[in-house]
Amino acid sequence: MEYAIRDVGPDDIPQIEEIEKRCFSLPWTAEQLAGQMKDAQHEFIAAVTPDGTVLGYVGMMYVLDEGYISNVATDPSCRRHGIADALIGRLCAICGELRLSFVSLEVRAGNAPAIALYQKHGFAPVGLRKNYYERPREDAVIMTNFY
Repeated sequence: MEYAIRDVGPDDIPQIEEIEKRCFSLPWTAEQLAGQMKDAQHEFIAAVTPDGTVLGYVGMMYVLDEGYISNVATDPSCRRHGIADALIGRLCAICGELRLSFVSLEVRAGNAPAIALYQKHGFAPVGLRKNYYERPREDAVIMTNFY
């Protein structure tokens, strides 16, 4: 599967919104997603095919030297092709370029594939948020990668 990783642009938001709907029980709206676009406090990157199809994306907000990953998703029809792995790898490289001290995220406690992916990229469990997720109700594991 051929794709490039690049910054999300305004034209990508409708596709990303559709992926959100396919992946999450409480998806972000187009307006919320647009608020994540690259600026002095956000990184928002996507894996995009040569014809412009968005396959997956990851967003992060950062303040000073702290990063917080907000969204990670791969279109369900494109999973198991290394897209999320490539996106997380690129975001971790960006964190290094930004000289962040750490980056954190929350992940459903029952999402073993995502937890394994994050551990592969140096994230470790550092805490638990009880009943953080809804539909279904589930704890969140807080994972952090220190640089």
